[in-house]
Amino acid sequence: MIDPQDLEHCREAIRHGSLSFHAASKLLPARVRDPALALYAFCRLADDEVDLKADKVGSVLRLRDRLDAVYAGHPENAAPDRAFAAIVEDFEMPRALPDALLEGLAWDAEARRYQTLSGVRDYSARVASAVGAMMCVLMGVRDADALARACDLGVAMQLTNIARDVGEDALERRIYLPLDWLEEAGMDTEQFLEDPKPTKAVRLMVRRLVMEANRLYMRSEAGVSALPRSCRPGIYGARFIYAGIGSQLRQMDYDSISARARTNKWQKIGWLGQSLLLSGASMVMPRSAVLYARPLEEVRFLVEAAARGTPETSRSDALISVLATLEQHSQNKRAGVAQNRAGVI
Repeated sequence: MIDPQDLEHCREAIRHGSLSFHAASKLLPARVRDPALALYAFCRLADDEVDLKADKVGSVLRLRDRLDAVYAGHPENAAPDRAFAAIVEDFEMPRALPDALLEGLAWDAEARRYQTLSGVRDYSARVASAVGAMMCVLMGVRDADALARACDLGVAMQLTNIARDVGEDALERRIYLPLDWLEEAGMDTEQFLEDPKPTKAVRLMVRRLVMEANRLYMRSEAGVSALPRSCRPGIYGARFIYAGIGSQLRQMDYDSISARARTNKWQKIGWLGQSLLLSGASMVMPRSAVLYARPLEEVRFLVEAAARGTPETSRSDALISVLATLEQHSQNKRAGVAQNRAGVI
């Protein structure tokens, strides 16, 4: 079980670092809410380590070592690591799921860009749907159809984040818009990053992302009925709060460069109330046939890993390859620094 002091540390981290999830988590039963807060705290810390630190490669390699320690049963002496180790043990968390998050963060450290929407979904599967699949594990859900819809929700949330952050990402010389969309619009990627402007073409791209996210939000709803009844309001809450960001973007004419789309406290309260009503209705309505739709091809590996329910002991070849590339980059950087110091001496 998670140590109460470690749990309180995680709860505070989410209260200040992830307002949307903190609001939605209030509707989850304590048996799921507590490990979910610990899970999100670990994932949030991992994301911030890569996103906010200058040495992104070093941050990913440190996260690799921390995950190794967690699965070896000897987590680092930090509250999020100890809490996540307890989750891994208590829920037999398949290693492929946090490893997928690690791979997505490694792609960030590489400053990888994505040529197509499918590539963006590949990335979204790793940094968001992996968390959705882990949430299903915490709820005791291993049904492949329910997992597929949870992964839909994760991709939708990440597409919403990307749509909201186009301007902020450009200032950091990051771009997650599909590059073929820019090519279709006759835009040069580097010129856009040098001087990002909310042109009609860019706003249309943001709109396309929001529309794709909305399609997946709608598909994801079919999976909520397959979750434990006590968990449905919290998941509906997350769905509506994140989709609300897309609604704000629509009101801003999809300009996510001049300003950041934000939702307020009263909107969140309204969406949480809507979640409670819809959860009650879902208890008497028949399940939608959409529940049985095939998973997105980009999330299939997550569905299969979570449905198997066996904690793997080894990493995928793809992840091993990208980590080896980052390790080599780190070694080359250290060697260059050492040579420069020797030259100075």
